[in-house]
Amino acid sequence: MDARPVLLVDDDPKIVELVRAYLDRAGYEVITAADGEEALRRVDDANPCLIVLDVMLPGVDGLVVARHLRDTSQNVPILMMSARGRVDDRIRGLVEGADDYLAKPFSPAELVVRVNTLLRRSHPAAVPSAALKHGQLTVDLDRHEVRVEGKLVGLTDVEFRMLVAVLQAGGRVLTRNRLIDIIYGMDRDVLGRTVDVAVRRIRAKLGDDPDSPRYIATVRGVGYRAAPESGSRQK
Repeated sequence: MDARPVLLVDDDPKIVELVRAYLDRAGYEVITAADGEEALRRVDDANPCLIVLDVMLPGVDGLVVARHLRDTSQNVPILMMSARGRVDDRIRGLVEGADDYLAKPFSPAELVVRVNTLLRRSHPAAVPSAALKHGQLTVDLDRHEVRVEGKLVGLTDVEFRMLVAVLQAGGRVLTRNRLIDIIYGMDRDVLGRTVDVAVRRIRAKLGDDPDSPRYIATVRGVGYRAAPESGSRQK
């Protein structure tokens, strides 16, 4: 199946880089826009299957973009995101035409799940496979389930998202700070040792030996990566 285009609209380069990487790995073609006017042009040019839309944009803001799309009978699903997370802000976003609302800071892994869910409702064929496999490990992103050799393993939400982040990185090393950004959001003050504790718990639950890892390998002084599926084990 060809990658389906998702329009990502945000003027923060760090958020664009992070979200784009996750949507790319989830099987989507990501098109970006930094303001509302560019977003409206991109909708006409690229015909995206979904829009991830920030509220606070320079010039034409996200609420105006959503309202314009609905007023012109464009029914493309909209996932709105904003640092304004109060109930009345979420209600306003939904009233203006958003299909879902995600408050910042957020987990990019959760954003991908929400994108998949919205597309499953409107365009079932547009949703890429929602399962990750690594050796005897299977992660079902939709059901939020982890299995090792077919046996269900219970992870907390943070542990689940951290495992997904490491596997989706495709062998690239994720630093502790990058994992904190992914799991807790870039505005959260979390210590690196919190990541180490979570990884130890994940390994214990998966039966993963840190000295000969099958799933999560340590890169000393840096962070973590997915362990090689075959050949020599690296720590």
